[in-house]
This record gives sequence, structure tokens and C-alpha cells, in this order.
Amino acid sequence: MRRFEDSDGRVWEVVAGRESWGALFALFVPLAGPDPVRQTQLPADSWEDAARILGAADEVDLREMLEKSLEKDLG
Repeated sequence: MRRFEDSDGRVWEVVAGRESWGALFALFVPLAGPDPVRQTQLPADSWEDAARILGAADEVDLREMLEKSLEKDLG
């Protein structure tokens, strides 16, 4: 899990996650405020690959992933 600030100064945590069909995603969880949980698919073949991608990403990379992410359906 990593913590970072978006371009508006909001703080997020990002973690690798897997959907039921096996696709791997970066899950973005806001630490405060009304923002929804968001996700974007990662080009990874395993959870370890996904974690490695997120671990190697700098804040610019994480912001770009967040910008292209979609709201996660929690229903």
C-alpha cells in the first residue's frame, strides 16, 4: 500500500487488487472527503507483478493512473 497526494492535494492510498475474473487493478482509496474508491487495470500477470508496478511508480505515475481510473462499483 502506498500513500500519495493528487494534483488537488487530496491524499489517497493505492493498493493492488484482483477482480473475480482475474484482472489486476490499482485500487485508489481516498483518506478523507467524498471521493469514491477508484480503480484502473494494471498490465500485470500476477499480484506480485501488480505490486511491483505500484512500488516502482513515482507520484507522477500514480497521479496519471488515478486520472484515468474509473469509479469502482461497490454494490
